[in-house]
Amino acid sequence: MYCNHELAVVDYGTLKTDSNIDIIMTTSLAGVITSPVQMEDRKALGIKPGDTVKVHQKIVDKGKTRFQVFEGLVLARKHGDEPGATFTVRKVSSGIGVEKIYPLYSPLIEKIEIVKRAKVRRAKLYYIREKVAREIKRQMRRMSLVSMATESETDATSRIDAEV
Repeated sequence: MYCNHELAVVDYGTLKTDSNIDIIMTTSLAGVITSPVQMEDRKALGIKPGDTVKVHQKIVDKGKTRFQVFEGLVLARKHGDEPGATFTVRKVSSGIGVEKIYPLYSPLIEKIEIVKRAKVRRAKLYYIREKVAREIKRQMRRMSLVSMATESETDATSRIDAEV
């Protein structure tokens, strides 16, 4: 729900509307008001599963504000374009998969950069979780086979050296 000209405010159950505008729900509980312009910009990004994104998140620690960048693959997008819309981002850090769920219209997100777009045939890419685990197991098997092969080669060369 977006507004073109004026802002309708929902405050503790009181609803002020004009017949020419849509209703925008904002809260004044935390002193945070989400701007309709920001919502339009986020909606226009068109984040989809398969995109690689950089999310710049604002973090406040002991009065200091810093930005944390989280880059990863968008696994899912939920709740459409409504104010409660979320998207899930996954990255592998030091061999461990990390997933974060971000509200699309959160004021704590400074900006969202789309690094790369990929065409996928699924709306939810949850199968990527198992795919990574299978790939690690496959690599471990290869490493163990290679180490067994090198051990057998060293045994064979030591036998040849002993015979000579």
